[in-house]
Amino acid sequence: MRRLLGACLAGAALAAGAAAVDFDYGLKPEKIAPGTYVFEGRTEDFSVRNGGNIVNTGFIVTVAGVVVIDTGPSRRYGEQMRAAIRRVTLQPVVKVFNTHHHPDHFLGNQGYADVGIEALPETVQAIGREGKTLTENMYRLNGDWMRDTEVLAPRALDGAGDIQVGDHRLMLIPRSGHTAGDLAVFDEATGVLFAGDLVFYNRAATTPHADLAQWQESLDALERMPFKVLVPGHGPVVSDARAITQTRDYLAWLAATLRQAAERGLDMNEVMALPLPERFRGIALADVEYRRSVIHLYPALEQAALGAAR
Repeated sequence: MRRLLGACLAGAALAAGAAAVDFDYGLKPEKIAPGTYVFEGRTEDFSVRNGGNIVNTGFIVTVAGVVVIDTGPSRRYGEQMRAAIRRVTLQPVVKVFNTHHHPDHFLGNQGYADVGIEALPETVQAIGREGKTLTENMYRLNGDWMRDTEVLAPRALDGAGDIQVGDHRLMLIPRSGHTAGDLAVFDEATGVLFAGDLVFYNRAATTPHADLAQWQESLDALERMPFKVLVPGHGPVVSDARAITQTRDYLAWLAATLRQAAERGLDMNEVMALPLPERFRGIALADVEYRRSVIHLYPALEQAALGAAR
């Protein structure tokens, strides 16, 4: 009887705990420049514990309204982000940009369904191809945080270049490397550069759609920008080029390591077992993302090396 009562009480406690979950991301805007705010995500992998809140999103308050940079991993996030913006300003949201097609950057779009959401044409095309699969995977990884989240695709930007929003002139910078279409946004009024996932800092870069050579070219272009503050897609905000330097260093090491392994004829398991350099061991998820990068990138290098040997 005691055993049965204990089991009932344990079950009731679990049920009460589940009912107590309010799915609150606890979004707190951090001011990084005049009128400019960031919601900094965790340097973790997707999980039910964090609800997918591993991404940096942000917004710029202008006299003509608010510009939003990325909308987060779920409908709940997008709606809570918009509510957090309203606590800072009563200005309406007038523009939303998705920097690329990875799900933590666009699945909050439903929170801005009444606003024109824009992205590079390559991003719009990729969401059309992969949006459903990416969303299903986020449900699997993040559980009920994703409830009612559906793909709301942005429309394609007419072109890159400068746009004026109120008292802020924004430079829309089309690049590639992390994906086929990576949008960076530079605010000339404040010197803030929203780099999207072209830049990671103290969190290892993800590479499921990467072209490492193009990525390095994009990093070179961003480093030439006269920014005062840089917002990476993942990791802490910085006021210098250290995040670009770290991302470049990691990608250069990754490219060289995989190329040399292919030339030596190593199989995938042997490549995964290679040690990380000491300088990368303190970067969040470096071991996990390295193994994923081997899966993403090594087969093509292996095939190229085999073809060259024939």
